[in-house]
Amino acid sequence: MSTGRDQILADVRQYHARRLSPSFIPGETYIPVSGKVVDAEDLVHMVDAALDMWLTAGRFAASFETALATYCELRRALLTVSGSAANLLAFAALTSPTLGSRRIKPGSEVITVAAGFPTTVNPIVQHGCVPVFVDVEADTHNIDVRQLEAALSQKTRAVMLAHTLGNPFDIAAVKAFCTKHQLFLIEDCCDALGAHFDDRPVGTFGDLSTLSFYPAHHITTGEGGAVLTDNPELARIVVSMRDWGRDCWCAPGVDNTCKKRFCTKRGDLPEGYDHKYIYSHVGYNLKMTDLQASIGLSQLTKADNFIAKRRDNHAYLYRRLQDEGMSRYFSLPRSLPNAQPSCFGFALTIHPETGISRNEFVTRLEERRVGTRLLFAGNLSRQPAYSDVNYRISGDLTNTDHVMRNSFWVGCWPGLNFTMLDTIVDAIVDIARSMAPVSRGISSRTETPR
Repeated sequence: MSTGRDQILADVRQYHARRLSPSFIPGETYIPVSGKVVDAEDLVHMVDAALDMWLTAGRFAASFETALATYCELRRALLTVSGSAANLLAFAALTSPTLGSRRIKPGSEVITVAAGFPTTVNPIVQHGCVPVFVDVEADTHNIDVRQLEAALSQKTRAVMLAHTLGNPFDIAAVKAFCTKHQLFLIEDCCDALGAHFDDRPVGTFGDLSTLSFYPAHHITTGEGGAVLTDNPELARIVVSMRDWGRDCWCAPGVDNTCKKRFCTKRGDLPEGYDHKYIYSHVGYNLKMTDLQASIGLSQLTKADNFIAKRRDNHAYLYRRLQDEGMSRYFSLPRSLPNAQPSCFGFALTIHPETGISRNEFVTRLEERRVGTRLLFAGNLSRQPAYSDVNYRISGDLTNTDHVMRNSFWVGCWPGLNFTMLDTIVDAIVDIARSMAPVSRGISSRTETPR
């Protein structure tokens, strides 16, 4: 006999089955650059969590953390409210006094890039440290690792980088550099769940790595993110800073896990002060709710299919654009030989000699109902928010500025079918040929395929 809960969840599945998918009309229906793919089981998980009426982290969060760590081949996955919060927590952990002489302090330098999303860099600034911007490669949009040694100084303590649009940077070279100079490494994998380098998942090279579960990303919890690590000491610090900065590691609703709740002596507090209210860090409250975690747990079971579909869509766009001769107009995406991307978007960079205006091009694509995005901040050193920020540029940012002026990306997420992909390609081809006809003498370029 079914319980009341079983009946409710069965009804939820039936409700979802009756929902109609919207039809797609080329040229009329907008093709977004990103989106979520959800099904009946995602909704069932969320309703199941709602029926518990446990409104903070609970059983679903615990299960999601365990499953996510296993999937990413790391010991610990610690859920939080967003990918940006995950970056904040990862960097904050490296400033912990418990790390002693290894800790990052105000004034320390951290090597990164200016071509990316601001919250990869913001935690460096927010902790009084100095971002050191290194140029990127124009076609991978990732750090030019040849510039690392020149960026090093006596103040350098860490490297913090993102795998751009799910395309792994040369993590082996970066890891070797960090090992050589005893630097911390944070991998921002928010756009790169499922990507590999040298047959290892990205995120397993750094001291800490981060993920985002915003609806644009590979799996979603709505808002949400995670910090991952193999280092038990760093995991404890992240948990403390995520959970108000407290010394206690009990889960919500649990007491006295350490069996020393009323017999602890810390700092200048009286002996026996309740361990639940002893704080070893200046922290935050950045926990994920069980409602969010329930969706993530369901989404994770489909991650491999989502990632495979992203790769297929990306490869299809590449083949079609290459066949149409679009390498005359654009640098098509390139990945390193030992990298297996987990594609977040399909990046195109206009050749300056075509005379094509990037702004006009993306405007015309949007008019054709094809969604576009720029490569995030373009060049953070030119953003108004950073006009008073203390940063250092190592060498020059020539390619970063090139990306800022000429790059954009279109979608390859798993909700796109071949009709939608063909619509994207047709629009790009038509607009490129109308804006810069071949008769202008544009030379053809050979791209390295994926």
